[in-house]
Amino acid sequence: MATKKQSYVSAELDWAESKLAEWREYIDQNPIPDLKDRVQFKQTSNGGAIPMVIASTESQIKSLRDTMKEYLALLEVVDKLREKEEQKAEASGSQEINGKMKNF
Repeated sequence: MATKKQSYVSAELDWAESKLAEWREYIDQNPIPDLKDRVQFKQTSNGGAIPMVIASTESQIKSLRDTMKEYLALLEVVDKLREKEEQKAEASGSQEINGKMKNF
């Protein structure tokens, strides 16, 4: 029984889709209303520690917006490539043998 080999492009598309799922999960887990400034303590030269903002709310919002833009752009590319792969599969599977080839 013949099995269809998965093409390299199809494997790459599967990987891209898994990354899209990760990005979507990250965006869903970080809703904008729940964001707070991320603060960590930084050691000073005399041995003390001072609180420092390492990611402001604004920078986190910008990061989420950028991630959403990249998500939508990659999603569009993946959809177009999947469509092309499906068209190739349909074209190769529906080829008919012409009259001359049938005689051999």
